[in-house]
Amino acid sequence: MMGQLLKTQVSLLITLLCLGSLLSTVIWFMVDSNYENIGKPVPQKTRAPKTYDFCKDCMGVIQQVLQEYSQTWKKQEDNFLKFRSELNSNCHGREKAFVTQVNSPVGTQIFYDGEDKKSIEVTPEIFSTFLKVQPFFNKTWDTCAVVGNGGILVDSGCGADIDSAEFVIRCNLPPLNEGFEKQVGTKTSLVTANPSILRERYGALMGSRRAFVEDLKIYSDSLLLLPAFSFKSGTLLSVRASYTLEDFGSPVQPVFFNPEYLQDLINFWRSQGLKAVRPSTGIIMTSLALEICDNVHLYGFWPFSTHPFGLYSLTNHYYDDKKVTILHSMPAEFQLLMQLHNDGVIKIHLEDCRPGKT
Repeated sequence: MMGQLLKTQVSLLITLLCLGSLLSTVIWFMVDSNYENIGKPVPQKTRAPKTYDFCKDCMGVIQQVLQEYSQTWKKQEDNFLKFRSELNSNCHGREKAFVTQVNSPVGTQIFYDGEDKKSIEVTPEIFSTFLKVQPFFNKTWDTCAVVGNGGILVDSGCGADIDSAEFVIRCNLPPLNEGFEKQVGTKTSLVTANPSILRERYGALMGSRRAFVEDLKIYSDSLLLLPAFSFKSGTLLSVRASYTLEDFGSPVQPVFFNPEYLQDLINFWRSQGLKAVRPSTGIIMTSLALEICDNVHLYGFWPFSTHPFGLYSLTNHYYDDKKVTILHSMPAEFQLLMQLHNDGVIKIHLEDCRPGKT
């Protein structure tokens, strides 16, 4: 009896071991197949293309925008002054938008706005790259154009309108020549550059740096704004860019965002309902423009891939179709900016520009 029971148990154990071995083989085959497929293109299903990745009901959004946008825009001075006052009291862009030798002397600990609890001490070498004073402290411009890079600028003919502004802000070193002049103009007062651009386009400025300096000639003697203290990895790149411009005698003036100002902006826009991890460069530069300019005009800020009037497809940028970072929420930002447009605080240009049109 005991022998029979022992045989049954041994038989059951062997069966379980065989099943386990078979199951392991199947699992390994599936995993191995998945590893083989890494990096291979995923077969695409045959279906109609989406209108836009960010928006499930873009046509409804577009129709709503057109209803609001159809009214003739007029600046509402009271609304403008109220919003500017809120920005200034919360963010103080005029006084602290940039790192300077006044607000960040040698030995100061600068805390990164994009990395909690990380900081860097200002050394004499880093200090030498800082502006002496804030460039906007006692200045106000009548008209400012903040130029986004949206595909809505393709064939817009807005170059002359943009260049007519007293102060022109551009984002992320966009191309201005190569036939784009009529659409986006060439005048530049300030242009931003993310450290990632320095890595991707110019090999982190570790080799030949001439290409970087040559490409900046299109921006004349503008300010080059770098977020040197948002993330630790961007500090050395930004300082290296500053040294490069100095070594080559470039008229472009590098300036660094003050992380305290950026953190204040993040908090401000969250209080306005923006839930994105970080505001985009476009909305940050619009915020700065509202503090230093009496009339703020936005171009290239349409975030959808369908033109609001022609209803034809648009590329993501006027010069390529590269998608934006997932840290930003462009449609949500646009809705906030559109509210400011409707309140007469800023003017968003969605229509094509015509000769003599203002």
